[in-house]
Amino acid sequence: MSTHTHDQHAHGTHANGGHANGGHVAADQAQAHAHAGHGGHTAHAHGGGDHPAGLPGGLQITQDGYTLDLAETVVRPGDLDLRFRILGPDGRPVTDYTSIHDRDLHLIVAQRELTGFWHVHPELADDGTWSVRLHLPEAGAYRVFTDIAPTALGRTITLGADLAVAGDYDPRPTPAPNRAAVVDDYEVTLDGDLTTGAGGLLTLTVRRNGVPVTDLQPYLGAYGHLVVLRAGDLAYVHVHPNGAPGDGVTAPGPAVTFHTAAPGVGTYRLFLDFRHDDTVRTAAFTLTAAAHHHH
Repeated sequence: MSTHTHDQHAHGTHANGGHANGGHVAADQAQAHAHAGHGGHTAHAHGGGDHPAGLPGGLQITQDGYTLDLAETVVRPGDLDLRFRILGPDGRPVTDYTSIHDRDLHLIVAQRELTGFWHVHPELADDGTWSVRLHLPEAGAYRVFTDIAPTALGRTITLGADLAVAGDYDPRPTPAPNRAAVVDDYEVTLDGDLTTGAGGLLTLTVRRNGVPVTDLQPYLGAYGHLVVLRAGDLAYVHVHPNGAPGDGVTAPGPAVTFHTAAPGVGTYRLFLDFRHDDTVRTAAFTLTAAAHHHH
């Protein structure tokens, strides 16, 4: 498996693995996405609310005049330097961003079948080129997402682009529904249902060797970061943490709660990133979203 790549932010999940903090971790590890200024944001999950047409995030390479421009769209498996630019309405690379969850840009890479997942934080050069070292272990169809808030735009958008990793491609089905994940000596359980409409709360509980973890460390402005992707089209669903470290009410575990609304029925893969003992690990879950029925 890969050694520690890039920096402490490079981590993810992969179906055959089980280690944290390298270029990827195991499919039993996951990661989530919240957003700047969590307070009062539960009314709109960004994946839908920010788009006039109600389109989820991540489905378009161009939106609102901004384009995700990958330097290479076909790469070889293994270690690679992923480079890209965000082009603005004027066609020039964007260099001025508003921070989201402590970062100017979040890069998510996922295999199309959601059997592999990476969440990293590239670095921006003066010329507007973003770059990050990644380890993509096998051939296949991948999707690259950038979660950004260009200052000139004034809100968050998620762009998505295809990335092909060359070689013999042996796709596996999206993992079956599960509410418990194991990563290293941690067990993470998921309570709550993924629903459409107004959505609802998902609670993830972290234990280590069976003992509840009560000293989670803040990661990206919360005690966990959740990314939710829909199987079949990889719609990107924004998630908001319920509470924040230091607000006087949010405990550092064992439970981390998020508000999320599915943009439609279907199967979703949820990736929770959490930080403990100075290591970010990812736990992954599969849920089926049902239509929300008002009573």
